[in-house]
Amino acid sequence: MAKSPAWQRKEGKDPKGGLNAKGRASYNKATGGNLKPPAPNPKTEKDAARRKSFCARMKGMKEKLTSSKTANDPNSRINKSLRAWKCK
Repeated sequence: MAKSPAWQRKEGKDPKGGLNAKGRASYNKATGGNLKPPAPNPKTEKDAARRKSFCARMKGMKEKLTSSKTANDPNSRINKSLRAWKCK
């Protein structure tokens, strides 16, 4: 039986939220995407725009698509990702 890609398993996920380097590489290989690491401290305007866009998108997802239990759980994947990107 074939294993699922690393980005779908625990070994491809960062404990602090999001995907780790192995998970991003696995996702990019499987989908042809180009995921980049988080930009919590943007050095360029392009990275600052990525961060702003990510934070806006994830905050909207948190409000609309999660239960109140998940939204208030500090260990939920969405809250870990928002912290990793330093979203306010």
